Amino acid sequence: MTTTQSLKERWAAFKEQNPKTRIRDAAKELGVSEAELLATQIGETVQRLDGDFRDLLKEIPTLGYVMALTRNDSIVHERKGIYEKVSFNEHTGLVLGPDIDLRLFMSRWHFGFAVDENSRKSLQFFDQDGTAVHKIYLTDKSNEAAYEALVQKYHAADQTTPIVTIPYPEKAAEITNEDIDVQGFQASWLAMQDTHEFFGLLRKYKLGREQGISLAPEGHSQQITVDQLIKIFETVAQRELPIMIFASSVGCIQIHTGPVKKLVSMGPWYNVLDPEFNMHLRADQVHSIWVTRKPTKDGIVTGLDLFDKDGNSIALVFGKRKPGIPEMKEWQDVVNEVVAA
Repeated sequence: MTTTQSLKERWAAFKEQNPKTRIRDAAKELGVSEAELLATQIGETVQRLDGDFRDLLKEIPTLGYVMALTRNDSIVHERKGIYEKVSFNEHTGLVLGPDIDLRLFMSRWHFGFAVDENSRKSLQFFDQDGTAVHKIYLTDKSNEAAYEALVQKYHAADQTTPIVTIPYPEKAAEITNEDIDVQGFQASWLAMQDTHEFFGLLRKYKLGREQGISLAPEGHSQQITVDQLIKIFETVAQRELPIMIFASSVGCIQIHTGPVKKLVSMGPWYNVLDPEFNMHLRADQVHSIWVTRKPTKDGIVTGLDLFDKDGNSIALVFGKRKPGIPEMKEWQDVVNEVVAA
């Protein structure tokens, strides 16, 4: 087992040789979790936080204008704004501001740190296996005094005991299509009144998300390419259509609602580089993209589901909509045009 001191030394040597490598990638190279790597800096640039993170999150609005970051291995989702309407029902939380829009699953929030990287201050939260769940960065418009007060309030008394991460068991294998009630599943799909019912259908029929989408009724799902996805982004940007981009970690779903404007490809990354919203998508890690059409009481809802090679969800994309309001025809037109072409 690697001791904190030897890991600290290994990371120092790694950073010297790879100064531009981000900590998440460095952790993979060194065979440890990001939280373990970050914890080697406790007492220097990092402080460990303690207490009920639900209470801490209720105080994030005092920080004012910040940047929220949620990511998985294939996408980074960064949204600037103010945390508003923070609420919890047991271990499920919501942040429902017009800019910062989050769904929080607090059973996955195990470690918290206050981090000061070259005067760039942040609060960073991790799962029990050391994977990043959510990060909150101060901006030049943030209330730094409120940040310092928050860090002091939730500062852990014990800053010396090494953190202990616990890996999650591997995902169970999906059942084969031969063992699925496909007819029943398709009938249930066609009977949906709300897109949120889809999660229940997957549980009922014991399906993974991509597996379920692949078994949709005829005309309700089809695959497209990364080039077609990029064409959809370019078209909504040209037509100034507001869209919704969902990206999730194990403990947080972060949603951008609005237009996308500045689209830039840089090596394997496909980026949205707007003042309030940045998205960085590893296009080379997108293994499959599905257009889905789900019935609701407000009409068909058209979405894009992105998956990696292991069937993990990378991101979801929709036209801007709210319950009770039909989907924008302009969004349907863009998707249909690109699919047809």
